[in-house]
Amino acid sequence: MQLFFNPDITTETKQITFDKEESRHIVRVLRKKEGDILHITNGAGFLFSVSITIANDKRCLTTVVNYQEKPNNRNYYLHVAIAPTKNNDRLEWFLEKATEIGIDEITPIICDNSERKIIKIERLNKIVQSAMKQSLQFTLPKLNNPIKLSEFLKQDFTAEQLFIAHCEENIEKKLLKNSTDKNANYTILIGPEGDFSSKEIEKCLNLNFQPISLGQNRLRTETAGLNVVQTIGFMHQ
Repeated sequence: MQLFFNPDITTETKQITFDKEESRHIVRVLRKKEGDILHITNGAGFLFSVSITIANDKRCLTTVVNYQEKPNNRNYYLHVAIAPTKNNDRLEWFLEKATEIGIDEITPIICDNSERKIIKIERLNKIVQSAMKQSLQFTLPKLNNPIKLSEFLKQDFTAEQLFIAHCEENIEKKLLKNSTDKNANYTILIGPEGDFSSKEIEKCLNLNFQPISLGQNRLRTETAGLNVVQTIGFMHQ
């Protein structure tokens, strides 16, 4: 199934017009014509089936035939706050793979040791949208704007379990898989290449973040992030 994304569709929508880029893709590349059925999600757990009424490569017009509600059915909520990597490709890789496996919310956090402090959120949103479509999911993970860790920590956390993955050896840590309760909401912090600073770790521990280990090997930031997503996902299978 070829899945398209349009965040503006609601259950009240009757007709949908694709923009020039997608219209060209539908008509020229996919060779769709009048009467053919396309599938669209609004990223809010709905799948819409639409019929092409005008197959124009500059303005493809469709009519909604039916829709279904398709929630992700995960019995947990996973929010990963991760420091942007120095190499932007690595962050994009994490976003793509995390979305494919299953994640609910992502926040880029700027830390004391962050080497990259500016990111293009619009491009990252496109990466997440593309991964959602490719993996045939119907709920778009929430990608927040970058925020300093100090500001991020000022919020009132509603997650039952708060974790921080760091590399300092003088603090006792349990493996993530041995620390989590099933069917819970998780907020997990992943630091930059230079790790969280000692001051940041202390502040997180004072806010009841539990220190966790992701194994014996030292992992890159994006690998640590994906490790978290996979571990939580496997625990709920």
